[in-house]
Amino acid sequence: QVQLVESGGGLVQAGGSLRLSCVASGRTFSTYSSGWFRQAPGKEREFVGAITGSGDTTHYAAVVKGRFTISRDNAKNTLYLQMNSLKPEDTAVYYCAVSRYYGVRYFSREYDQWGQGAQVTVSS
Repeated sequence: QVQLVESGGGLVQAGGSLRLSCVASGRTFSTYSSGWFRQAPGKEREFVGAITGSGDTTHYAAVVKGRFTISRDNAKNTLYLQMNSLKPEDTAVYYCAVSRYYGVRYFSREYDQWGQGAQVTVSS
């Protein structure tokens, strides 16, 4: 089982950048794919992006592609989400998660372990 602790959220102006980190404990972090999701007030949790355990494949939601980058450092058991050109509509609680599959996964039901969430607020 993997435990996930997120950090790096905060308040930023539109057009700015933030980097979220997600530190994992447990031996299986680098085995399975990981992902980032977000949930805005009154909305369902939505897929942001995912990365394989080795880090060789990534996939992004269309609304963040070209602005957000997912990476991982397995030696540090850490997953990252670099967010650039932020928009007010990116405001949400962001969650990291680890799946039980090797390939990238897009649905929250395919993820077993979740972080506590990090608030990202983008002001206009």
